[in-house]
Amino acid sequence: MTRFFGRLNQRLESRLPEQRLFLRSDTTTRYVRLRPATQAMGLVTVAGFFGWTMIATAILLMNLIGSGTLRDQAQREQASYEERLNQLAVQRDQRALETEAAHARFADAMERISEMQSQLLASEQRRMELEQGIEASQTNMRRAVRERDEARAQLAEVTRTLEVETGSTRTAADRSRDAEDMLDYMLSALERLSDASVELSIDAEQAVNQARHLAMENELLRDRNHMIFSQIEDALETVVAPLQRVFSSVGVSTDQIRRVVRQGAAAQTASLRPIAISSSGSMGPAEDITRANSILNQLSDLHTYQLGLDRVPVTRPVTSGNIRQTSGFGMRRHPLTGRNTMHNGLDWAGPRGTPILASADGVVKTAERQRGYGNLVVIQHDFGMETYYAHLNSIDVRAGQRVSRGQRIGGMGTTGASTGVHLHYEVRVNGRPVNPITYIRAGQNVF
Repeated sequence: MTRFFGRLNQRLESRLPEQRLFLRSDTTTRYVRLRPATQAMGLVTVAGFFGWTMIATAILLMNLIGSGTLRDQAQREQASYEERLNQLAVQRDQRALETEAAHARFADAMERISEMQSQLLASEQRRMELEQGIEASQTNMRRAVRERDEARAQLAEVTRTLEVETGSTRTAADRSRDAEDMLDYMLSALERLSDASVELSIDAEQAVNQARHLAMENELLRDRNHMIFSQIEDALETVVAPLQRVFSSVGVSTDQIRRVVRQGAAAQTASLRPIAISSSGSMGPAEDITRANSILNQLSDLHTYQLGLDRVPVTRPVTSGNIRQTSGFGMRRHPLTGRNTMHNGLDWAGPRGTPILASADGVVKTAERQRGYGNLVVIQHDFGMETYYAHLNSIDVRAGQRVSRGQRIGGMGTTGASTGVHLHYEVRVNGRPVNPITYIRAGQNVF
């Protein structure tokens, strides 16, 4: 070893000559000899220190720059998400205003229909009165004609009697007077018959004119009813079509919605019951009534769809705070094991205690701690659907409790197999995991 350092000192002598460091005191003077190898080791040590300092400083600066970029990106994502929420809120308000306007137009239409039905009934009453008047006039005419025929028969009988009468004690003056009386009677009967015929003709003409007027009014009422019904039907289509698209996109048929909701609902609202107006004779149901009942059925379906939408998990379980999605549905590298595994839900990261909300109406099936899920809440919904909320910091509901959409069920945490504060959210249909983003995007068309 001494020989190695000797040779090293000889090679470094030309570049790093030996130095002596003198240390003087009051009485003595000493020196420390710095050989070339010692100087080289000191220079290497100083250079290494400065190099390590520069590398550490660079790493620190890179971390600071990287964290600043991530923070800016998170702020941009948060601003974009808030803008999207504002847009959705505006769209939801517009849909609500359109629905209210449709209800208002329907109420106005129903009032108009009621007025038209009253007018139609009044027209029908006037028509019946006219028919009775015409029938009475015809009866009077038949009676006058019968009286005229009777008078003619009596006149013929009297004439025959006078012709065959012989040896009578009656004088010619008596027979002439009787004939004059008979002629007076016949003339007065004919005059009464003529007056009755004139009155009957006038009444018949008035009845025909009034019937034509009523027919024109009825046609105008039908045209106005058609315009009102068409506008209401278009408004209903505008409101109902988005709801039907939502149910179609999540795989639930409208027949299922109507069957499930109406099984658990109370009696049908009186204002949505079909219109039933009794009619006599052979009159069938009016076209307006049939069309109004069709609109009432659509309104009843709309009410059912609105109730059914609350039972389908189509809203986000986290809506407030600095929230970002960290994992999607599908295959991914597990953050703990490092192996490619199936991820059955969506992950959102955010501050600890961020409110977690129920995404639809339902009944809490599970509210406890379970291995990898940590603190877990499972909500059972209609149509065979369940939603899972895992890694919660706190649980605010209990098993068997009924919850509504938007109700707080816990706070975001990092319990169970978790690498940070986040929510793991799953949607299962008949026990099979499905992609929750499909339901959330479907709900964006309505909320």
